[in-house]
Amino acid sequence: MKEFWRVVKFTLFSISAGIVQMASFALLNEILSWPYWPCYLLSLLLSIVWNFTLNRNFTFHSAANVPVAMLKTIAFYAVFTPVTTILGNYLVETLHWNEYLVTVGNMLLNFVLEFLYQRFYVFGKTIDTKK
Repeated sequence: MKEFWRVVKFTLFSISAGIVQMASFALLNEILSWPYWPCYLLSLLLSIVWNFTLNRNFTFHSAANVPVAMLKTIAFYAVFTPVTTILGNYLVETLHWNEYLVTVGNMLLNFVLEFLYQRFYVFGKTIDTKK
C-alpha cells in the first residue's frame, strides 16, 4: 500500500511539474516566439528542479546526499534531454508536428522513465530515511 501512495504522490507532483513546464513553455513559445528547442530546454529545466525537490522530500522521503542525488538525476537528463530535444525539434521544425503535442509526448515519456530511475536508482537505497 505504501508503494501505491508513493506512485500517487509522484503522479501529483509530476502533474504540478507538468504545469510549470507547460506554462513556461507557452510563455517562451508564444511571447518570445523562440524556436522549439530553447523553449523546451528552459521549461524542462524548471520542471526538473521543481519535481526533484518535491519528490525527494515528500514522495521518497529521502535523506540522501542532495548533491549526489542531483548528480544522478543530471545523469538521467544528460541522456534524456538531448534525445528528446533533437527528436522534438525534428518533429516540430521538419515534420511540422504541433509543438504542444510533442512537448506533452516528451512529458509523458519523462514521467514514466523518471519515476523508475528515481525510485530504483537515485533514491532506491535511501527511501523513507528522512526523519
